[in-house]
Order: sequence, then structure tokens, then C-alpha cells
Amino acid sequence: MEHLNNKQKILITAALIIGLFILLLVLEQFLPSSSMLFVVLKKGAIYALVVVSMNLLNGFTGLFSLGQAGFMLIGAYTYAIFTIPVEARPMVYQYFNGGIVKFTLPVIPAIILAGIVTAIFAYLIGLPVLRLKSDYLAIATLGFAEIIRAFFQWDKLGPITNGSNLLKLYPVFHSVIFPFTVAGICIAIIVLLINSSYGRAFKAIRDDEIAAEAMGINLAHHKQISFTISSFFAGIGGALLAMFQTTVQASAFRATMTYEILLIVVIGGIGSVTGSCLASFLFIACSEWWLRFLDNTTYIGSFKVPLLATGFRKVFFAVVIMIIVLFYNRGIMGTNEFSLDALIEFFRKRFSKRRKEDSAT
Repeated sequence: MEHLNNKQKILITAALIIGLFILLLVLEQFLPSSSMLFVVLKKGAIYALVVVSMNLLNGFTGLFSLGQAGFMLIGAYTYAIFTIPVEARPMVYQYFNGGIVKFTLPVIPAIILAGIVTAIFAYLIGLPVLRLKSDYLAIATLGFAEIIRAFFQWDKLGPITNGSNLLKLYPVFHSVIFPFTVAGICIAIIVLLINSSYGRAFKAIRDDEIAAEAMGINLAHHKQISFTISSFFAGIGGALLAMFQTTVQASAFRATMTYEILLIVVIGGIGSVTGSCLASFLFIACSEWWLRFLDNTTYIGSFKVPLLATGFRKVFFAVVIMIIVLFYNRGIMGTNEFSLDALIEFFRKRFSKRRKEDSAT
């Protein structure tokens, strides 16, 4: 069977995307809004965007950064601060005389602004820290994330960030379509970037910095671009997460959030966009839904099943992840991507094999 041409690939991809959105609309009509399936789909879409943005930096450029939670925090706060209705600000900023921001932005411009503000922070931070390499870069970016978290809770910044108090009453989404649409557009832009000349330069830097520089690639410039763009999309992911959680507080954006995101990158495959997306939904489904029963005390007759109690879910999940990392360290996809040609070839072989078996009988 001949490979599909570009036009056929575009048509099939468009059909699959339309089919996915139709399926989501149908599910919203027949399932209650509180269904765990929608929780997994919403949070999975948000995490997919953040994980792909981190993979752009770690997997495609080879920069080991651990500042993703800090960038998400900046995006979440930027969105919340500028979308709280004017009439609700005295209630939200009750300890800071209603705050100093006295206007409200629409949702979409606020999400874009969240990405832009995060990108500006990333650009300024990247000027000194991108001179570092490997573990030193990871430590520097992790330190930045912790400093930002403490800074945003500083009372002197309270008129803007509300100090250590919650930000709330800003617009949120209820339909699963919204995060899927925003995350899908952003991931598509990242894929286009990876397949561009800039993306090829990023991969060259990842593979061999000396050879890349010898070929005329400006290392500092391209690292700065990758770092800034990755942070821009992390900021948008933070804005979406703020909408999903309905409240924002800096204390929630701890280093463990970055570790989770990095773990999903490894599980999906460092250098695979489709692997990152698939792993995001699997991770959220397991941690938020499928393994929840492990937190419940269980009795078989009068016998109490040992270990099953609050918190055991995380222990079991950690063991499973360690096994995956130790024995399947290339992740689900490795450096491969989902291919329509490979999928069609897979089904063609399956059906041809079945026809041969039927004809033989």
C-alpha cells in the first residue's frame, strides 16, 4: 500500500479532529458534568500542553530545566488578576482595599497575556541561567520557581497578587471543549515549530552543541528562543489550570508539580509530542480516577485488606512509575510520533492476515 500524500493526511487528520470534538459534545449531553471522565479529559488536556512545552525544552533542545511550575504560576496569576470582575475585586482583595488593578480583560486576551508575561519573565531569567549546563541549569531554574512562589505570596505585593490569599471569582470553563481547543491549537503551533528550521536547530543543539555551533547555529540565541517559547506555553497552561481549579494560590505550585510534569515527559518518551499527550491522559486517569480505590479501606468479610488506606494510591503509583523508568526508560513512544501511515498499515496487515486465515479454512 502506498503512503498517503500530504493532502490525504490533512483530510484524515481534520476528520479525526472533527470526530473527536463531536464525540466530546455527545458525551457532554449524556454524562453528568461531575463525571470523573470529564475531570480526566479537562486536566489531561491542560497537562498535555504543559508536558509538550517542557518536552520542547528538555527533549528537543536538550536543556534540563525544572522551572515549569514557576512559569505556570506566573501564567495562572496573570490570568486571574486581569479577569476578576471589577465589582468582585473588593471581595477578593478584601485585605488590600480592592487591589490596584481596576479593569477586567476578556478571557482569550487574558490567556494570551498570561503567556506573554510568562515569556518576558523567562527571557529575563534565561539571560543568566542559560549559560549554565545540565544539573546546574536544573538547580537554577528550580530555585527560580521556589523564589517566584515565595515572591507572589509577599504581603508587599498583595495589592496585585493578594498575598497568600486566594484569587477567585474569575471566569472558568465548564465544557471540556474549551481546554481541548486551546491546548490543541498550542500543541499544533509547537509541532510546526519543531518541524521548522528552528526545530532542526534545536535538535542539532541537543545532539551535539559543538557540531551545531560549527554549522553556524547561534547556541545562545536558539537556547533563549526555546526557553522563552516553552515558558510562553507553560504560562498558557497555567492559565487553563487556574480556570480548571477555579481558585489560584501560589502554595499549590510546588516543585512536586514540576516533577510530575517531568515524569510524564519520561513516560511518554523524551522527544515525542504524541507520547507526551498520551502519557498525560494516562497519568491523570491513573492518579485521579483508576487507582482511587487503593485509598479506601477494604474488608473481605471481617478481614481487613492490608496496606489499603489513605495515601497508598500514591505509593503504588510511585512503584509502577519506577518500574517503567527502570525497565522501559524510552517511554511509550521513545522518539517516535504517531503516524497515519503506520496506523493504516497496521490495520491493513491485521485485516489481510484475517482474510488469509478465513480463506485457508
